[in-house]
Amino acid sequence: MARRRRKPRLAVWKFASCDGCQLSLLDCEDELLAVADAVEIAYFPEASRGEVRGTYDLSLVEGSITTAHDAARIQDVRRRSRRLVTIGACATAGGIQALRNFADVEAFISVVYANHAYIQTLATSTPIADHVGVDFELQGCPINKRQLLEVIAAFLSGRRPAIPSHSVCIECKLKGNVCIMVAHGTPCLGPVTHAGCDALCPSYNRGCYGCYGPMETPNTRALSEWLQGLGMARGDLLRVYRKFYANAEAFRTESKRHDP
Repeated sequence: MARRRRKPRLAVWKFASCDGCQLSLLDCEDELLAVADAVEIAYFPEASRGEVRGTYDLSLVEGSITTAHDAARIQDVRRRSRRLVTIGACATAGGIQALRNFADVEAFISVVYANHAYIQTLATSTPIADHVGVDFELQGCPINKRQLLEVIAAFLSGRRPAIPSHSVCIECKLKGNVCIMVAHGTPCLGPVTHAGCDALCPSYNRGCYGCYGPMETPNTRALSEWLQGLGMARGDLLRVYRKFYANAEAFRTESKRHDP
C-alpha cells in the first residue's frame, strides 16, 4: 500500500504589528477551507492554540523587528522554514512604528511610560529582510486577501506569485476612474504607490494614502513637485511620505528631502 503523502506545512508568525494581515487570512472564509484542505496549518496562534513542532514548508511572517528578542527569534523562524514570505507593511518595511527611526526612542519612552525600567526595545523598527533572507514580500496595510491566496498557491505549486508591480493609477484606469488629482486637484499618492487595494480611496474621491507602499521605481520627486503645485506645504510633504511605509527606501529618501 502506497504511503500517504504529507501535506505541506504552513506556519504564520507574528512580530511587532497590529494582527491585521493575519486577520486578512482568516477573512478568506470559504477560501480558507480550501487552504486548510491543501496544507497542514501547523502553527497559527491567531487561529489555533495547537502547534506542530519541527520545520515548515512555508512561513508567513507579519510584523517588524523592534526588540533584541525578536531579532533572535526571526533567525530561528528562518532556520525552520523552507520558504519565508513577509506580509504587510510592518514585515516588509518596518510599519508605521518605523516613525521611531526618525526620532529619539528614549524621549518617546520617557513621555509614554511613567516607569520605563522594564522597557526593552531597539532604537529602530526594521523589516524582516534586514535580518534574514526572504523569498517574497507581499505589501499592504493590511494585505489584499486575494493576493495572499495567490502567494500561498504559488509557493505550494513551486512558481513565482503573479502579483502586479504597477501603481494605483493603473487600477484607477482599469476601473474607469477620473483622476482626482488632475480633475479636482486632490493630493494623491497613487502615482508612486504599489497596486493591490483596487484603487479604494480614489474610487470614493479621496487621495491615495500610500497604504501599499512604493511601487517599483517610483518617481517620488516628480510627484512632490506636482503636490507642491497643488499648494502642499513642505511639512505636509514630509508627513505624506511618513505613514504606513515611512521606512521604505523610496518614501524614506523623499521624506528626508522635505525634513527641515
